[in-house]
Amino acid sequence: MLARRSLLLAAPALATIPIGDRALAQSWPSRPISIVVPFPPGGSNDLLARPLAAKLQQALGGHPVVVENRGGAGGTVGAAQVARSAPDGHTLMWGHVGTLAVNPFIYPNIPYDVLRDFAPVALVATLPGVLAIHPSVPARTTAEFIALAKARPGTLEYGSAGNGSASHITMASFCDAAGIDLIHVPYRGNGPMLTDLLAGRLKVAFAGAPVVLPAVRDRLLVALGMSASRPSASIPGINPVAEALPGYEMVQWHGLVAPAATPPAIIARINEAVNGQLGDPELQQRLVMEGADAAPRTPDAFRQLIASELERFRGLITRAGIRAD
Repeated sequence: MLARRSLLLAAPALATIPIGDRALAQSWPSRPISIVVPFPPGGSNDLLARPLAAKLQQALGGHPVVVENRGGAGGTVGAAQVARSAPDGHTLMWGHVGTLAVNPFIYPNIPYDVLRDFAPVALVATLPGVLAIHPSVPARTTAEFIALAKARPGTLEYGSAGNGSASHITMASFCDAAGIDLIHVPYRGNGPMLTDLLAGRLKVAFAGAPVVLPAVRDRLLVALGMSASRPSASIPGINPVAEALPGYEMVQWHGLVAPAATPPAIIARINEAVNGQLGDPELQQRLVMEGADAAPRTPDAFRQLIASELERFRGLITRAGIRAD
């Protein structure tokens, strides 16, 4: 479970770095900083990374911070390139829960080891999913839906943006925790999935707020709950699924990682700059517009999150038999 300790863990990290290493950090950056988003332009990763990059550039006195999209194989192509980059703090990756904690278990022969090849730098944001149903489904709460699914095992269909996608993983974790059996219907992206959900050809989906909330506001879909364990600024007025399913939480998370041998002093300086910008109201509002909540952490706390999520998804993906397309 992703603990909510943002303010406590966002304290400046440079205080723990030896004086000699701090001098190394002061000479950084010496050329433009590249944030590699290992997905095509226009997706949620890209839309979250770009405003953060702009704010980071401001924090660094106008030093260029550019976003580069290097998509392919669910993020593994770009991730492998970053893992092989010079560990000097000038190449970072926009790390996503899928790239760092899910892909190692759904792609065969993945070309990187997450804990060995990357140094966590800064957690940036978390994105809860929304459990949404077609209005024809006779349930109006999460508890009612779970009861319905248990009474009709293997008959209700849920959609996702594809095998191994965030919407697939989130619903699989919900079914696993609730002890229910739903039929998975994978699509190629959120668009066609949403079309069939609105038409009633699908009955339920666990999708990001920007995907389903407009239809919820227009009363075309019904939101039963959301996947964070506590109320979220990005999804106001929707209760946590955990109220009906104690202990349940499954949020997407996004952050920055660097090649493994990047000096700790440079990592600490980037972390401090990012965490400082996450308190900016303008950036927080941009994140909320994308269904995300700011989530500053220290590098060590981010590393602990990645390690715990790797163990969590190892078990879930094995039990659910999830494989990438």
